[in-house]
Amino acid sequence: MTRDNADWLNNDGEVEGMLMRPLKIFLPLGLVLVLLCPQSGWSQTSQKEAEQTAALLATLLNAGRVIVERNQSLINDPQKADKGFTPGVFEQLVLDEFARQTHVDLKASPSSVPISTTELLTLLLSASKEVVSDAQFVINQRGIGYKNFIPATFGSQAARKFSTRSKVTIKQTALEPRNLQNAPDEYEEMVLKRLASQPSSTTPIIEWLGGEQLLRAVVPIYYSEDCLVCHGNPKGILDMSGYPREGAQAGKLAGAISIQIPSDHR
Repeated sequence: MTRDNADWLNNDGEVEGMLMRPLKIFLPLGLVLVLLCPQSGWSQTSQKEAEQTAALLATLLNAGRVIVERNQSLINDPQKADKGFTPGVFEQLVLDEFARQTHVDLKASPSSVPISTTELLTLLLSASKEVVSDAQFVINQRGIGYKNFIPATFGSQAARKFSTRSKVTIKQTALEPRNLQNAPDEYEEMVLKRLASQPSSTTPIIEWLGGEQLLRAVVPIYYSEDCLVCHGNPKGILDMSGYPREGAQAGKLAGAISIQIPSDHR
């Protein structure tokens, strides 16, 4: 090898080193920037999981409402003290109803449901049981008929308990709520008006807002025949709870379960 060749190699090596050194610096910086500034939005898989989570949470809350509705005659029996409607009994009935509607058995740690979703469902179930536990004194009072422990009351309390313990928010809402705490926000009002103008459907309204940083789901609730005892005709006449009846009809929109899941909820 000649000296000229050696000089060329050395110079080339220096040039190579000069070109590579910045690259060796930029690559770690690039990785740091990715870590510090993650891409906005959710992956497609995460979005599907969030949508599934919203639907399952709404179903679980509604399952609790269904169980409270089915046991109204027991809860309001003035002749009976201990009704046997304990948090444990309530839990089993809710789990059975939830499994019937979704084919998901929460008692068996279902593999078809993401762990994060199962944790949220467990949290909601716990909050729901607490509501029933808190109401035991009222439920078991003898000599009093109507207890005001109805699906709407249960649902509102369970949703609030859950929402204070999670970044996920659940709320019962309606266009004309009896409980002003359930008044719709601007988005919910828009969706409720849309649902009220359409044929009945159990399909939830799901949308991604804020650059896909927030999932909003609105699951409609419709009046059943049992609801009309308090919400039906004649309109304006006070029902057993002291509220004016709405003059509602079976199958018409009663309200909705509204759920918000932010991207940082985990």
